Amino acid sequence: MSAKKKVSLLDGFKAFLMRGNVIDLAVAVVIGAAFTNIVNTIVKGVINPLVGAFGTKDLENYSSCLKGPCVTDPKSGEATEGIRILWGSVLSTTLGFVITAAVVYFLMVLPMAKYLARRAAVLAAKEGVQETLEVSELEVLKEIRDALVSQRVGPAGENRGRAPGQEHKE
Repeated sequence: MSAKKKVSLLDGFKAFLMRGNVIDLAVAVVIGAAFTNIVNTIVKGVINPLVGAFGTKDLENYSSCLKGPCVTDPKSGEATEGIRILWGSVLSTTLGFVITAAVVYFLMVLPMAKYLARRAAVLAAKEGVQETLEVSELEVLKEIRDALVSQRVGPAGENRGRAPGQEHKE
């Protein structure tokens, strides 16, 4: 038997889950999924019909036929002949992605970057003031030392600060 205590599999998993970054990541994924649903609904409910108003149909219904005449079964809506390219769906999904990315950037990333830059500037200013104070204190201490040395040593180089009984012998 080793002297070290064995860590159970459950204890290791519990420690992993309790790390702050894992919980933050889980919250971000859940919020991101909910936000994506909102954006997808806006794209399907607002943007696609607006594009359809300028065109002839909803954006997701735009398609092209790659090979042969495209025949669609009216009951199921699936192509029975030809190869259909659904570029309207791709465009709709791309718009959803661009809108999501723009909202995340402008409402989350950009404000956070500005906040962190301001915070870094304040910290740098505080460090600069602290460094100036440290340099000033060092300069004052050097001046005090020099003043004490000049008081101890007279103008002719004699040491006036000797202890009694230690006269200068030449």
